[in-house]
Amino acid sequence: MKVIDVWAQHPTERFLAEPFFDTLKRWMGQDFKEVPLEWTLSAMDMADVSKALISAWHGPSGALISNDEVLDLTLTHPDRFCGLASVDLRKPVEAVQTLRKYVLEHDFKGLRIVQWLWELPCTHPLYYPLYAACVELDVPVCLQVGLTGPLRSSDSGRPAHIERVALDFPDLKVVCGHIGYPWHNEMIAFATKFPNVYIDTSAYKPKRYPRELVSFIKSHGKNKVMFGTNYPMLTPEMCLKEMHLLELGDEVAELFLYKNAERVFKL
Repeated sequence: MKVIDVWAQHPTERFLAEPFFDTLKRWMGQDFKEVPLEWTLSAMDMADVSKALISAWHGPSGALISNDEVLDLTLTHPDRFCGLASVDLRKPVEAVQTLRKYVLEHDFKGLRIVQWLWELPCTHPLYYPLYAACVELDVPVCLQVGLTGPLRSSDSGRPAHIERVALDFPDLKVVCGHIGYPWHNEMIAFATKFPNVYIDTSAYKPKRYPRELVSFIKSHGKNKVMFGTNYPMLTPEMCLKEMHLLELGDEVAELFLYKNAERVFKL
């Protein structure tokens, strides 16, 4: 069955050198200094992942993974990678221009903002010009919800912030990564309430999916949840070998693993 990974990154040395990832490296049991591209492609091949949405990362210290570095991947392997742009929130005019450039000129599929990097909730005014641009460009904004793995505040990942954004921008497609735990029931409620709010399962193996989320995927949420890994934190193989635990059935599994992603990101 085809698989699309909606949250992955091919990390740079700058990305891996950030101290706030030290806790994740300990949890993973290894301290990556670099991740060769061959490793990323091999990890996808081992799990039959046909395509990954590869994120740029930008924070207050600058680009940890630049848009151009992501562009190089999408140009080198256009059949395997699609780009998600990232921008400097503190420069809203330039940020909107950058987003438009990479979507219109380079076919990037959306915008990634990791709120805990900025320590600003997604309701902050600096986000709003970018939301309007995403609506205009008809691409999703991809945000993080739930507990923050690195030693940073989790407050910006509370799903209650998503509700305010969805009310202010009803046509904005919002993809909420990392399930939303321990506030996952709120996240499910908002994905149910708002037609354009979605959840991705990145950073969690299926055996750790909350039972409420599994029930949502199997029922009225079958069109609202997408598969993600947060590679290299988790590999696709680590996640997909536990798929049988969910007992989804073919139709729902197809929606979860690739059809929802194809529709939302227009792949």
